[in-house]
Amino acid sequence: MDERELRCVICDGDMLFETPPCDDGHDDCPELVCTRCGAAEVIAPIVVHLWLEPRSPRRIAPQQRTAAA
Repeated sequence: MDERELRCVICDGDMLFETPPCDDGHDDCPELVCTRCGAAEVIAPIVVHLWLEPRSPRRIAPQQRTAAA
């Protein structure tokens, strides 16, 4: 079992976490369990997809607002 020290929100301190036996069959399980209270922590990469609109050649900047006279 893989062990590492992380901050446990339940124990409110740095605790030792270990990887539990994984029944899914993959080697690198993203789940860790606090060895003191048993709280689960999932360590997974965050994937962000960003869609950009193509720039229009005739794009006009917005005009500033003016105070009413």
